[in-house]
Amino acid sequence: MAGMPLVIGKEDVERLLLYKDLLPRLEVAMGQFSKHDTSEIIQPVRTVVPITKYHGFLGLMPAYIVHEDILCTKMVAFYAREQGSTLPATQATVLLFDPERGCALAVLDGEVITEMRTAAISAISAKFLMPAKAEILCILGTGVQAVSHYQVFTQTFAFKEVRVWAPTRKESAERFAKKVRGPVTVCSSAKEAVEGADVIVTVTRATKPVLFGEWVKPGAHVAAVGACRPDWRELDDVLMGQAVVYADSREGALKESGDVLLSGANVFAEIGEVINGTAPAHREKTTVFKSLGMGIQDAVSAKLVYDQWKSQVPSDVRGKL
Repeated sequence: MAGMPLVIGKEDVERLLLYKDLLPRLEVAMGQFSKHDTSEIIQPVRTVVPITKYHGFLGLMPAYIVHEDILCTKMVAFYAREQGSTLPATQATVLLFDPERGCALAVLDGEVITEMRTAAISAISAKFLMPAKAEILCILGTGVQAVSHYQVFTQTFAFKEVRVWAPTRKESAERFAKKVRGPVTVCSSAKEAVEGADVIVTVTRATKPVLFGEWVKPGAHVAAVGACRPDWRELDDVLMGQAVVYADSREGALKESGDVLLSGANVFAEIGEVINGTAPAHREKTTVFKSLGMGIQDAVSAKLVYDQWKSQVPSDVRGKL
């Protein structure tokens, strides 16, 4: 059994993966990625297999962080569910490998990893791009990504008000408010939630725009997480045209983001370039951060969970792993 990979389930991932540990590691990784040095990070754009019969996709996201010797891949299934569906839109499994031997070290539940690393990257974008005196946070969406974004944004920043809007029913927003156990203003429309907000997070299943530029306060920061296919949208042409657009990966955005491709918007910079100081952070302007998700984000998260798990295992047991 010593040769079998460790299986780390959802409850253990939730217990071991903390934002205070994850945020600084992801910030470093994003900066390294944007140096575009393939001797340091190897990460192809996500391979996607369409499952047309069931309106879904299967994505494969491998990555090798050379200097840290982290070899990982995530398999993620994501579906365009109907509004009100109780089926999960995204399901994932993460495999962590021994890069020297090629064997699997661990199989990890990918749900929490995906939720937390995605929210953490949005928070990193806000750290560099949101207005200096941001007081109002708006979240469009009430699913698992909305919850993880609420958690990391309220832990990391001091907002005076958090607004939420449910694309389906107001009851969804009210359930969200109970789940996060924090102060939330439930809004009856997206426009009501957005107007005057300093930071806007879009985490919806939308395939057509739900956020319109005419609503957005000048200088606001938008972290756009949904619409991960080239024909899906969350943001309208007005917003994409008036904002300075950043991405986690320029190559990924130009292949997968409908918000970028269909609007004809220019990707000004990767967030890693801002972290490195090779591209400016236009805090004074309206900014959009387009997040598609990256294999290195899963790799950093999985390695952190694995190392935390090993540190809590007795040394005599650890030596057999």
